[in-house]
Amino acid sequence: MMIEFLELLELLDSLFHAADEGLSNAFSQSMDAKQFKLEEAREHCLQILKLLHSKFTLPDISGVSKIKHFCLENARLIFCTASSSAKLYAEDMLRSSLEVLIIDEAAQLKECESAIPLQFPGLRHAIFVGDECQLPAMVQSKISEKAEFGRSLFLRLAQLGHKKHLLNVQYRMHPSISLFPNVEFYGKQILDAPLVKERSYEKCFLQGKMYGSYSFINVDYGHEEADDRHSQKNVVEVAVVCEIVAKLFEESVSMKETLSVGVISPYSAQVSAIQEKLGKTLSKASGSGFSVSVRSVDGFQGGEEDIILISTVRCDLMGLVGFLKSPQRTNVALTRARYCLWIVGNGVTLGNSDSVWERMVIDAKAGGFFYNADEDECLAQVIIAALIEVGKTDHFPNAHLVLFKSARWKVSFHNGFSKFVTRIKTMEICKEVISMLKKLLSGWRQSHKGRDPNFTNGASSQLLEQYKINGSLYLVWTVDILEENACIFQVLKVWDLLPLSEISNLAKLVDIFYGKYTGDQINRCKLRHFEGNLQVPMTWSVHSNEHSKDDPVEFLSIQFASLNLLD
Repeated sequence: MMIEFLELLELLDSLFHAADEGLSNAFSQSMDAKQFKLEEAREHCLQILKLLHSKFTLPDISGVSKIKHFCLENARLIFCTASSSAKLYAEDMLRSSLEVLIIDEAAQLKECESAIPLQFPGLRHAIFVGDECQLPAMVQSKISEKAEFGRSLFLRLAQLGHKKHLLNVQYRMHPSISLFPNVEFYGKQILDAPLVKERSYEKCFLQGKMYGSYSFINVDYGHEEADDRHSQKNVVEVAVVCEIVAKLFEESVSMKETLSVGVISPYSAQVSAIQEKLGKTLSKASGSGFSVSVRSVDGFQGGEEDIILISTVRCDLMGLVGFLKSPQRTNVALTRARYCLWIVGNGVTLGNSDSVWERMVIDAKAGGFFYNADEDECLAQVIIAALIEVGKTDHFPNAHLVLFKSARWKVSFHNGFSKFVTRIKTMEICKEVISMLKKLLSGWRQSHKGRDPNFTNGASSQLLEQYKINGSLYLVWTVDILEENACIFQVLKVWDLLPLSEISNLAKLVDIFYGKYTGDQINRCKLRHFEGNLQVPMTWSVHSNEHSKDDPVEFLSIQFASLNLLD
């Protein structure tokens, strides 16, 4: 009868809304033949109300507190937190006994907290639902933590050997993501549901093997530092994570796909730094179907996203990783992703940590999921920019090679790449310089030469080029030659990034450098060869030095290059 009454109320609501439209034909046709018109429905509701009144004794109460008390006294199903359950018997609200108690997330509950609802009178069954392999309750005091104050009753019972029913099928993670935590934390007892093993569950959001379903992205050049609250952050990892998120956002918008991304870090300082740097991306993402959630590991327990990036932060050759060692915290972090899990960290540090992270790095290398961040050209660029930002310019063993690996020209830096980038003071200038170098190494040249013929009368007046980067700095370079594998070939030699006023002093250094070259060597540096609008490097056999006069074309080319002609 009560259900019939509720259905009639819904019908009345529909009829009231339709009345103003005169019960249109479309609405009339959609109504069942047995439904009443407005007046008939109202009369029927009143009749049911009278019957209900005669069958039930309704309390004559008013006020929120009294109504709440009445509902709790007569309830058969109550949802509440463990701590708030104390109010139920403290205020004598339970008139009849509750027989079954179900505690969800029981492994996150302190043992003393579980005792509160367990004291309900008349309890016959208690069901604990949880996972002791994930994070327990947070305990701030080190003394209390050592005394196991944060241990749950769930864990105590498990340790005492009480039988557990394992929910052994996971429906969230791609199998390549679930494999390691399944072996490490659950003894291979967890099965992958058919859904996650389907071909459609293997998704590609960015191009490149580094961005598969599961990967460890190694950042060799991280810089770890503590904030005023002694929480750790790593600005290089911040730059790498934010670059990946930005690329995901662009791809999501381009493909018009809904995509959720989670960024997890164990340290609050890192979480704040990532949130701050992602500010512009987050503001653009509003209403686009792209979402980013940046939280600590503890804050992500119970959550899930399409893609998860983990920033491990620590960068210490001794393998010191602090509370990152916690197996439960690691388990939570590694099991939040649906389709892709990308771990950003320092492989050496984690590999020396004597923890679950060490085994994870070994597993990633063995499975072919270990990648160096600077193998990606965009990531190499942001790594350089981040290191410049924190003044760590002596950490570039491979980054410049990656940045220019696809270039037509090879490049060498006077005094090395590290010394070169010390001239770069901001991330914006860094990006401009790298962009200009990429263009030069592809063969692009300005329509007019940038060199000043009035520096000296030496080689610099014919070889030195200067291209403006911004209002005050110039990229200064020449064409040089190198000998390798019985070949002589042209390379682009980058000398420095200087204000215009300092280039004349550099020209003297260039004259000294090329003053050791023979005439033929200088001429080879001056030779130019074009394919369309692009200048491409020339190559010779080392033996051509001896026999160049036997080859009239080569001989004339070198002689022609020796002429000091104005452009």
